[in-house]
Amino acid sequence: MRIVLVGPPGAGKGTQAAFLAKNLSIPHISTGDLFRANISRQTELGKLAKSYMDAGNLVPDEVTIGMAKDRMEQPDAEGGFLLDGFPRNVSQAEALDEVLQAESMKLDAVLDLEVPEEEVVKRIAGRRICRKDSSHVFHVTYSAPQQEGVCDVCGGELYQRDDDSEETVRKRLEVYHTQTEPIIDYYKAQGLVVTISALGKVEEVTGRAMGALQRDEDGR
Repeated sequence: MRIVLVGPPGAGKGTQAAFLAKNLSIPHISTGDLFRANISRQTELGKLAKSYMDAGNLVPDEVTIGMAKDRMEQPDAEGGFLLDGFPRNVSQAEALDEVLQAESMKLDAVLDLEVPEEEVVKRIAGRRICRKDSSHVFHVTYSAPQQEGVCDVCGGELYQRDDDSEETVRKRLEVYHTQTEPIIDYYKAQGLVVTISALGKVEEVTGRAMGALQRDEDGR
């Protein structure tokens, strides 16, 4: 299957993408991984992306699209792929359609992870990270430390990252609503959107997604 995964920040896209890709035996292609891989390998696209990033500018769509195209053409993606974080806007979605059409391919589904806005704010703004080891992550509601502000694992101080503040989260949601959410309507017009609730335990959401994708595939 060829799938695009969409949803607001805090919807658990990265976690679900990893589980779904494993269950479907297809590669998980994320924008972050694309950038890191191209920059570390010093590809021409990677060098170009780095020049924009070092200058504090957004990487142009055509560079991101080029990286995605190269990755989708790799042998392990012949049987399908799951795109996470791309396309990020309608112009990227249109470009992706052109790339797929040129290769005589098409998307099978666009999986939309739906989460209420206040739940997104609660999920992200409640996150606390250990200063000694950033892999130690807690949540004031869902996985609170035994002692407030202290890491259960190493005793380090727990803190809230600047980009996890409620104000920043709401700004990120505004960007999502303005730039990314319109691709849902774009793909709805093609009959590709499958919407599921991203509330509940990780395995529950994965099961929900797999069931919805199976029903969608059977209905085509």
